Amino acid sequence: MSMEYLKALSKDRKLRSVLKNEIVIPKKSRNITMSLVTSILSQQLSIKVAKVMNKRFLDLFGGKAPSAEQILRVPVATIKAIGVSQSKATYIHNVARFMSEHKLTTAKLSKMTDEEIIETLSQIKGVGRWTVEMILIFALGREDVFAVDDLGVQKGMIDLFKLEDLKKKDLKLKMLELSKRWSPYRSYVCLHLWKFSGFE
Repeated sequence: MSMEYLKALSKDRKLRSVLKNEIVIPKKSRNITMSLVTSILSQQLSIKVAKVMNKRFLDLFGGKAPSAEQILRVPVATIKAIGVSQSKATYIHNVARFMSEHKLTTAKLSKMTDEEIIETLSQIKGVGRWTVEMILIFALGREDVFAVDDLGVQKGMIDLFKLEDLKKKDLKLKMLELSKRWSPYRSYVCLHLWKFSGFE
């Protein structure tokens, strides 16, 4: 990801205030399996708790990010024992099995479009569109992803554009409509909205 987006997005007066905040530009991941596992571990948890769970998981593998095959060698019960739910532990195995069977690597995914990646990875039970969008932004460095279902993005948009009176469905439609003018840099908008809304 580059910094060229600032010039383009600064044309939007509403966005200028949030663009002033510095953000950390994500680095591409070499281990998409672990990126997916981290995303599953983080679901419905605070950032602080998510980091603890991620460390506990890595400790099962000597502190190093495991391959899909290494994860499959660890029983679901062992993963559950670090403090995650049965469903999350099972989802982690689902991810590892799918990635191993389809031999999905960063290089292979990099040749696919955003929607192809969403369609492919959403086949995994426990992995939804939001999870894949996080992978696109944080692990694959895709620049034009707009996570309309993300609570942090929603909160930022509500505050910035005074959308608090809209119902959920109408809110999402309005967000998508507004986001069109930020293409092809919508991932950066999400990063700045997370910072703005305190969800980073």
